[in-house]
Amino acid sequence: MIQRKIETDAVASSKGKELFELLGSSMQGLTEAEVERRLDYFGPNEIQQTKKRSQLRIFAKNFVSLMALLLWVSGAIALFAGMPELGIAIWLVNIINGLFSFWQEYAAQKATNSLKKMLPTYTTVIRNNNSQQIDAKKLVPGDIFLVQAGNSISADARILSSEALEIDESALTGESETVSKSKNYLKTEGQFGQNNIIYAGTTVARGTATVIAFHTGMATEFGKITNLTQKQGKSKSPLQVELNRLTKQISVIAIIIGLIFFLAAVFFVHYPWNKSFVFALGMIVAFIPEGLLPTVTLSLAQGVQRMSKKHALVKELSSVETLGETSVIASDKTGTLTQNQMTINHLWLLDDNFKVTGEGYSNNGQIQKEKQKVDIEKHPDLKLLLTISALNNDSKLEKTVDEKTKVIGTPTEAAHIIVAEKAGIEIERLVEEQPRLKELPFDSNRKLMTTIHSVNGKKIAYVKGALSSIMQRANKIRVNGEVHVLNNEDRKLIEAANKHYASMGLRSLALAYHELTEHEVQMNDQTVIENNLVFIGLTVMADPPRPEVYAAIKKCHDAKIRVIMVTGDSALTAKSVALKIGMVSEKVRVITGEELEKMDDQTLRDEIKQEVIFARVAPEHKYRIVKACQANGDIVASTGDGVNDAPALKQADIGIAMGVTGTDVAKDAADMILTDDNFASIVAAVEEGRTVYSNIQKFLLYILNSNVPEAIPSVLFLFSRGMIPLPLTVMQILTVDLGTDMLPALGLGAEKSEPGVMEQPPRARDSHLLSHSVIWKAFAWYGAGAALISTFAYFFVNYLHGYTISNLAEHGAVYVQATTMTLAAIVFCQVAAAINCRTKKTSVLTIGFFSNRHIIWGIVSEIILLALLIYVPVLQGLFNTISIGFVEWIFLVSIPIPLVLIEETRKYFVRRKVKKEENVNI
Repeated sequence: MIQRKIETDAVASSKGKELFELLGSSMQGLTEAEVERRLDYFGPNEIQQTKKRSQLRIFAKNFVSLMALLLWVSGAIALFAGMPELGIAIWLVNIINGLFSFWQEYAAQKATNSLKKMLPTYTTVIRNNNSQQIDAKKLVPGDIFLVQAGNSISADARILSSEALEIDESALTGESETVSKSKNYLKTEGQFGQNNIIYAGTTVARGTATVIAFHTGMATEFGKITNLTQKQGKSKSPLQVELNRLTKQISVIAIIIGLIFFLAAVFFVHYPWNKSFVFALGMIVAFIPEGLLPTVTLSLAQGVQRMSKKHALVKELSSVETLGETSVIASDKTGTLTQNQMTINHLWLLDDNFKVTGEGYSNNGQIQKEKQKVDIEKHPDLKLLLTISALNNDSKLEKTVDEKTKVIGTPTEAAHIIVAEKAGIEIERLVEEQPRLKELPFDSNRKLMTTIHSVNGKKIAYVKGALSSIMQRANKIRVNGEVHVLNNEDRKLIEAANKHYASMGLRSLALAYHELTEHEVQMNDQTVIENNLVFIGLTVMADPPRPEVYAAIKKCHDAKIRVIMVTGDSALTAKSVALKIGMVSEKVRVITGEELEKMDDQTLRDEIKQEVIFARVAPEHKYRIVKACQANGDIVASTGDGVNDAPALKQADIGIAMGVTGTDVAKDAADMILTDDNFASIVAAVEEGRTVYSNIQKFLLYILNSNVPEAIPSVLFLFSRGMIPLPLTVMQILTVDLGTDMLPALGLGAEKSEPGVMEQPPRARDSHLLSHSVIWKAFAWYGAGAALISTFAYFFVNYLHGYTISNLAEHGAVYVQATTMTLAAIVFCQVAAAINCRTKKTSVLTIGFFSNRHIIWGIVSEIILLALLIYVPVLQGLFNTISIGFVEWIFLVSIPIPLVLIEETRKYFVRRKVKKEENVNI
């Protein structure tokens, strides 16, 4: 049996017999008996979930938050005090909210699981000298298996033989460019620098290979990073922290007020102890916002639903609000800011150059000269350049079921197929006319790829590759259909053109050809075939930015959110793309991975405060960048798709994985998954997050303002030493909190983004839900007004029946009608509050008075509920209410009108003041 731990370098550097001895295998493969022994020893080839929580624990966490515990205790006290209806009502609120929260997160996790792209199900292996397909879970160290273009790789393996093999290692390294691999041992820089090793979780972009597995399952590099990520804890979200803080604040306030009222009732009013306790309990429960949890949950759930429509899948409800606080987005470039579709945008010949329109893998563009479409038949050199592009090519483009383009091969070759199609070349016909005879595959030493074709009875080698490699082998150049000697002046012009495109962050490939003699064909010598080349021109390409990213970046800047590009691409390309999309200015500081390695943490923290781009960095560097931003006090959203991105995704306040290209490990570590891999979807999600926080604060304002009119009547009772009978009973107070207030409050949670929400900076870390502004509005503005009106309503009924301030009704129908009127007045004040709380400074008329149907139906429902309490005999007895007359209803219906008009006037002056300040700043 082989060792459990085998060093990758030892496998990479072993030769021939030594390698098979190290892995206990042979070219004939393993026997079935040996496979069974190794499966028992090493375990199945799969990624194990080491920290999977039980569904029972996930379910239970929704019922033990600080606010939930407070409600459990409140319900218990109500039961103990002989008010079972109250206690049961409070507990039902808690139970319904917990079930709703669990269901939302369960649904989100279910959707996440459906997105996961696991390791391949089947692998072709050699066992007992026979080829067979097996479940990839049964692959073991020492197994020989085959890979080809399009395959995901099932295990860490050493290459035994290969043909034109190129691997997409972006899942591990973050590099968008494919890596050429062969059986020859060559150690380059980086953690995954062995040229003859392929890794689990990466994919074959091109070619074929026979390989031997040496690490499977959790022993692979893929598995090691998964294990590291699963051990990493996740701290509470800012919203969870803030809700706990708010709960403590409200609990302390409520208990202090309840204690004061209890002592005052006993020693000042001389109320019996038991009645004083019930009275104080009413005050405590009145100040506890029982609807906070369901409203927060509903706001978050609605935010989740809105985000899902904008291609952002949120796994946990609390993550929604955290997005709204985001002050830094650490974003990948390829596929997130750009389309991840390499596109040729210029074609350069010595005597001319052309622009190519149309971006991405679509052939609906064209080749232009001065905005006019080019007829390639009139440009023989251009036609030859495009012919080489189409024929010196091993990639294919296929349409998927949903009409999207799937690349079989490399993005660079796909771009060369598309540019030929844009010129009107029929690829299939061209392949028939100039059949391929042979291929000299690309390798990282030559940096060339050559295909030999039969063209009108001649044998022609078409060559493409790095300009430096072509120029070393070229001695002629074709200009205007004629071949000339390539002189120094020509070389300078070619190099200058290449340098010019490079300065723009564009990548060039050189194309050439060699018309072979019969002798050269018979020699079949690679050096001869790729020598004496005729240079044709350059194809110039880039991965174009997503069309939506320009507006998304501007939105981030308006919202005072810094976007930091973190990419494995070159500094030149990174800066060019960042400048093009408006992310940075020319003064931007570009830090490479090599520079980052030499920086201490404090230097990195200082550097990251300025305009900065990180280029040529490994994904593991992203973890350090995220931590540095957090150390500076930022709330960080970080994107990623690879296995090595997972620690950074877990560390970030919001980890955002790519749904299309992302690995399973990245999706597990993330809080949110983009189903379209689009940066613009992140910005849309941030806007939703800000809206959710704003709506929670609006709800808090709405729910707290009713506490004042609930408390003031009781204060009058105390200060009058009982001469003013209680204008509200405890059950009536709770009717407002748990009944009439709830539906409009829930409607506030569904309010859409207020205009200008993305023109404000992220909320400060030291700002809180219960801010000075909320306290002032709730108690001194909305609350005080409602208290005056409801108290007036109490005295108004007494006055209508001939009672005066010195002689108020203490019992009987008039007293019950006065308390009923007080309750009804509070409800109608809350109708106005529901409308006023919809916006902070924007006019309700601007956003549309009836635009939030949840609010409208909530108001209608609370009025219907009030009417039921007043006119249904059973409810009259339970809530101490009685029927009221027409005059009283006229009074009640009139209440919201002045309150809304007064608030609209206040908002007008607030907007005017803000506009004046903005003009001064300009």
